[in-house]
Amino acid sequence: MDSTEKHKLLDRVEASLGSIRDYLKADGGDVEIHDLLPDYTLELRLLGACACCEMSDMTMKAGVERAIRSAVPEIEKVVTVH
Repeated sequence: MDSTEKHKLLDRVEASLGSIRDYLKADGGDVEIHDLLPDYTLELRLLGACACCEMSDMTMKAGVERAIRSAVPEIEKVVTVH
């Protein structure tokens, strides 16, 4: 993946996060993009209350990852970094 493709994919990911960001913020949290790796693994960082919430794994799989994969099917894997 070249830098232009990476930038376009990250823009689409950011737009997809916009669809769920209000829900995260309502609970005192948020999510940010850390990096998109060459193998199309997306690294995300949970922020605020989401970073230490017991439900953060479910939030990632059922909410965040689902939104991203629907909008950006090129993403192969979504992982959380700390």
